[in-house]
Amino acid sequence: RMQTLVWLGIASLWLGTAWAVPAKEERRKVEKPNADLALYENLDLDNYDLTLDNYGEILDLSNYEELYDYGDLAPKIEVGTLAPRPKDPGALPDLGATAETPELQPLTTASPVHPASIPTQALPSCLLCLCIGTSVYCDDANLEHIPLLPPDTTYLYARFNRIGAIRASDFTGLKKLKRIDLTSNSISWAHVDAFRLLPSLQELLLPENRLTALPELPRSIVRLDARLNRIPSTGLRPEAFRDLKQLQFLHLSDNQLDYIPAPLPESLRSLHLQNNNIQTMHEDTFCDSQDHSQIRRALEDIRLDGNPINLSLFPNAYFCLPRLPTGHF
Repeated sequence: RMQTLVWLGIASLWLGTAWAVPAKEERRKVEKPNADLALYENLDLDNYDLTLDNYGEILDLSNYEELYDYGDLAPKIEVGTLAPRPKDPGALPDLGATAETPELQPLTTASPVHPASIPTQALPSCLLCLCIGTSVYCDDANLEHIPLLPPDTTYLYARFNRIGAIRASDFTGLKKLKRIDLTSNSISWAHVDAFRLLPSLQELLLPENRLTALPELPRSIVRLDARLNRIPSTGLRPEAFRDLKQLQFLHLSDNQLDYIPAPLPESLRSLHLQNNNIQTMHEDTFCDSQDHSQIRRALEDIRLDGNPINLSLFPNAYFCLPRLPTGHF
């Protein structure tokens, strides 16, 4: 009987503990929402505003650094990487000394000093014009003189400007210059040596200017165009074109020439002299009257129309030409 009572007591204790655990969990579930509600009731969500002023009050940052381990991100300084201390203490800078402060100059009421203005014509051409490679384009740039050109200039285009004269120094040292185009300017004078010393010059274009005389030309010249100027026959040097062995195109139309500028080089292919004042012609102007076997195959284009000359009066002047000149017969 005593054993039975002991077993009954143990069983009752075990059953009581089993019933107490669920009850405790139920009480905990009920109490937790009540505590959460009490926490939210203390917060004023209507007036909640997170600013820099109350940021520290709302968030607890006291243990913020403990949450993250920044040890692996900190730079490591190894012993021996610092600069050695100088042996001579005098080599150290004197931190106590201060540099003397320069005295400020008083302001003056005088007018400010402006830098001297550079004349437009003294500027390099690549500041006034367009430079592409070795070509300089100065068309319609309101120029009154030839600008300073780069030493390697090969082609110069300075059309439609107001250039009135060509000086001896305008092209000095330009040994690579092959073409000069000064169409439609106001050039009335060119120095006699302005072009003569250019060893590579092949094309000289001077139409629509006011020239009354031609300067000397280099022997390398291939094309000369001086149409629409005011050049009389006296404005050409005697035998001006005889030694130009490479000259192929000579265009002097719309000037004031009285005769054909002979002798002409054998290399000539095109001669334009229309609209001048040419009235007569010598038999040796184009052909050698002493050599009737002569043939000038290159000279195929001769324009003499617009002149008061009757070409039919000089039949022996054309026997060596492949074609008759264009003009009045």
